[in-house]
Amino acid sequence: MAYTNSPLVKYTKLSPNHSGKRTHSIDRITPHCVVGQLSAESICACFPAGRGASCNYGIGYDGKISLCVEEKNRSWCSSSPANDQRAITIECASDKTHPYAMNSNVYKSLVNLCVDICKRNGKRKLLWLGDKNKTLNYTPKSDEMVLTVHRWFANKACPGDWLYTRLGNLATEVTERLSKVGNTSGGVIVHPTKKTLYRVRRSWSDAKSQIGAYSVLENAKAKADANPGYKVFYDEGNVVWEKDEPTAFKPYKVQVTTSALNIRKGAGTNYAVSGSIRDRGVYTIVAEKDGWGKLKSGAGWISLAYTKKL
Repeated sequence: MAYTNSPLVKYTKLSPNHSGKRTHSIDRITPHCVVGQLSAESICACFPAGRGASCNYGIGYDGKISLCVEEKNRSWCSSSPANDQRAITIECASDKTHPYAMNSNVYKSLVNLCVDICKRNGKRKLLWLGDKNKTLNYTPKSDEMVLTVHRWFANKACPGDWLYTRLGNLATEVTERLSKVGNTSGGVIVHPTKKTLYRVRRSWSDAKSQIGAYSVLENAKAKADANPGYKVFYDEGNVVWEKDEPTAFKPYKVQVTTSALNIRKGAGTNYAVSGSIRDRGVYTIVAEKDGWGKLKSGAGWISLAYTKKL
């Protein structure tokens, strides 16, 4: 089959960590907790060459969605090659401690992404069976997608109890949304009255502000980008594109969570070490780049993966 990627993606940084084209069709979704309130960009930065891990999508703390491994390829995410061959894997920003809670922006984007994944893969239902053996021995029908979790394949808490206890609600909400967008025929979503259009408006409720409706997403994006304040909407008012307008960075404080954290001259491990932090203290961040934060003191950059935002 021809695989596609989600139009909800707003940042792409493809990781080389994958096994190439899938050997099984997509019929599972495996959401994970990334264990940190990371941005979508920072999640992609977690998977450099040689790490031995990756995911298909990341959802940052603000709900922004990133693409790390294309859907056509098997990611290295759930400690199970068999599961990864058939699952779309999603790393979600979360707290660093039990129950690894996710904020409302992350959860909303997870719902929207699951709906989109199901639709593009011809699925009308998302199922949560709640039991490892029952799920792994279940053969999904052609219009069904099934939720699986990392903890079934490794000694891990992932996706954390916060999301685990909500997977039934996630499946129900996604299935209800799918029931409103049309029927399937031969595994393909069919809209009986009209084809799906990407609408360019200031807001979904302000229909009079619409300046275009396009069947090709890239054309809708271009129209929105050329008109400040406009967004691209899909289906029932879901925003699929909004140009990132430059905004002034707001400094914030973090507490170091490790006993020794290197300070580097730039944002990345390829930069020389200029010092270290050993007091687990509180520091002010005045800039961010690819999961790194610049210290207000001017001493350099630190990895935000080893800090807690205050």
